[in-house]
Amino acid sequence: MARLVLGLVSCTFIFTVNGLYSSSDDVIELTPSNFNQEVIQSNSLWLVEFFAPWCGHCQRLTPEWKKVATALKDIVKVGAVDADKHQSLGGQYGVQGFPTIKIFGSNKNRPEDYQGGGYSSGKQGRSESSSKKDVIELTDDNFDKNVLDSEDVWMVEFYAPWCGHCKNLEPEWAAAATEVKEQTKGKVKLAAVDATANQMLAGRYGIRGFPTIKIFQKGESPVDYDGGRTRSDIVSRALDLFSDNAPPPELLEIINEDIAKKTCEEHQLCIVAVLPHILDTGAAGRNSYLEVLLKLADKYKKKMWGWLWTEAGAQSELENALGIGGFGYPAMAAINARKMKFALLKGSFSEQGINEFLRELSFGRGSTAPVGGGTFPAISTQEPWDGKDGELPVEDDIDLSDVELDDLGKDEL
Repeated sequence: MARLVLGLVSCTFIFTVNGLYSSSDDVIELTPSNFNQEVIQSNSLWLVEFFAPWCGHCQRLTPEWKKVATALKDIVKVGAVDADKHQSLGGQYGVQGFPTIKIFGSNKNRPEDYQGGGYSSGKQGRSESSSKKDVIELTDDNFDKNVLDSEDVWMVEFYAPWCGHCKNLEPEWAAAATEVKEQTKGKVKLAAVDATANQMLAGRYGIRGFPTIKIFQKGESPVDYDGGRTRSDIVSRALDLFSDNAPPPELLEIINEDIAKKTCEEHQLCIVAVLPHILDTGAAGRNSYLEVLLKLADKYKKKMWGWLWTEAGAQSELENALGIGGFGYPAMAAINARKMKFALLKGSFSEQGINEFLRELSFGRGSTAPVGGGTFPAISTQEPWDGKDGELPVEDDIDLSDVELDDLGKDEL
């Protein structure tokens, strides 16, 4: 009798666990006979659970795995292998415990182990920390308004909560978002879409793997980001996008203290050119210098430096503080107002010479010296250049009507 009861219990148990997944589920049953064709020869990304029917953890995972399969339908293939029944298949992939989830990506012969902390769907696999404050969460409902109708550039990560690569990217993406927001004044935005919860978006943009990063610019089709996934890689690409879309920086004449201080304090570096006096070059000569400066300002605009110029002698205290002081025009210096240090152009004041100077600065090279006095020099208020040639000062006429011409030159004899 006892044996009969045990047999009935056993039969009932086997009937239940063998019903973990059925043909009506979106989880695809995989066996040694169909695994190669379905998974190995497929171009799709596969998530495959290796389970044992008697495994309690597997039974608890079952409803969640079904949810994952439904959420990712038409995006990622989700399968299950009864590794207790098909031990050869489990052994082929080194399955030693249950449940084991493996990710079959681009290289189907080298699947990756899923390293997530939990197997449930939804947002549980994605940490919610203050470090993500500058990553904008996008959904099916707010995507078009935020991204497609925006004048800004958007870098959008499509992720899945269970994706190990997504988890690795998350802190880099969050750190990059903060830096990019600061350096581009919010003109380039980093965002994230949970593709499992926002299937309309994932389907619209053909998302087939995670994480996928796409770049959106108004009036253009989205393009894939195929760069590195470190903070510096992401920031570098964002700044390139910013500079491609940003106007060249303004080249401002130093005519008052506000212009000089604001430009230098709001930028990592401010480039200051001291041009010859207008009487030495005329308008044509000065404009040729300004054209070179504008060209190079545009070339280095992704560095987001400030650009200033002044006429020789107009800002004597600034010149003295930079060691220019009264000779050697035209001249150029780069000021770091935060550190009160500067670097001086020692090569020729030409496009090639200035470019070499700026290139060294962009790599953090070149000798520097403290700004004279240790503080930002006093700036005098000047009238802006009117764009015209300079004029010599008008001298008073001398009245010689009452001078005897014979008297002139007597002292020279």
